[in-house]
Amino acid sequence: MAKLRWGMIGGGEGSQIGPAHRLGAGLDGLFDFTAGALDHRPAEGRAYGQRLGLAADRAYGDWQEMLAGEKGRDDRIDLVTVATPNATHFEITKAYLEAGFHVLCEKPMTMTVEEGEEIVKIARATGRICAVNYGYSGYSLVRHMRAMVARGDLGRIRLVKAEFAHGHHADAGDADNPRVRWRYDPAQAGVSAQFADCGIHALHMASFVIGQEAERLSADTVSCIESRELEDDAMVNLRFDGGAVGRLWTSSVALGRQHGLTLQVFGEKGGLRWAQEQPNQLYWMPLGGRVETIERGEAGLSPEADRTSRVTIGHAEGMPLAFANIYADLAEAIRAEKEGREMDPAANLYPRAEDGVRSMAAVFAVAESGKAEGAWTDARPPMFR
Repeated sequence: MAKLRWGMIGGGEGSQIGPAHRLGAGLDGLFDFTAGALDHRPAEGRAYGQRLGLAADRAYGDWQEMLAGEKGRDDRIDLVTVATPNATHFEITKAYLEAGFHVLCEKPMTMTVEEGEEIVKIARATGRICAVNYGYSGYSLVRHMRAMVARGDLGRIRLVKAEFAHGHHADAGDADNPRVRWRYDPAQAGVSAQFADCGIHALHMASFVIGQEAERLSADTVSCIESRELEDDAMVNLRFDGGAVGRLWTSSVALGRQHGLTLQVFGEKGGLRWAQEQPNQLYWMPLGGRVETIERGEAGLSPEADRTSRVTIGHAEGMPLAFANIYADLAEAIRAEKEGREMDPAANLYPRAEDGVRSMAAVFAVAESGKAEGAWTDARPPMFR
């Protein structure tokens, strides 16, 4: 089976996210890294691309050059990943979708709800995939949680509690550090800092697992470091469209927390608890029973979990493998389209443009509610109201 051709925009030398994407895309031998425009400095981007093994004529100087070069080729790329600064996501994603390419965009998909709705409409009109990299939903046991909820193991879901809290921006002395400062600058980050950066991962995971979307929310946002214009801590209460209640805490000043992405789901018949820093264990408490530890890779898990587990039980799987599961989903979707068949339902779990626009609507709702001292605010994008 020939590999699919993959291209990347952004994620250049020194990038935090670029290596995770390259590892994820290449892990299962499904994609061949074929083209890239990796740096905002054309010469450096071309040179780095060639050091990574790209042919000279497919190591491009910028995304426009790459678009022009790829769309006329018989061996054009099948999928492009957009891993550039946030404010450029909309323009690049839109251009590639309209040119007929499938796209995986880093989050946030856009900077505004209106842009997000436009991307959804373009993806639907062109029939192209527009996926959004909520990569933590690729973890095997997160997918098993979703399967357990869907098959009714927990009964009706009453409450979901999500956290994404770390302490890596807790030093007030970092106020002038450019790697930190931009995140809290409305001119560069938009209307939200911590919720837009981390909170939307926790919200997406909650929705992904319980199969419900946020309908309205009430937010308490604060800048614990007073020089910051945007929030570094937020507590958000949610009501989901299937009746579940949500509690979400996100923070960048929680000293002692490293990554801090956790999810707990409580239903009529049982509860689940999972933490991204210990991703191989899922804790299940059935009503009237005792806490059970579900291990990644053990026998008898769901098809969704089995499909996304690569190494034997007891060995750790981490973030690049979760990303690889998103890429494996996309490879299956693209191959199914090429072959004129239905895709494997256990792979039909990649985050979509609809998830991207819902996240952006929640970002603006949190900002609005925070300014209004927690007033309940519609969390849905207009197109889904």
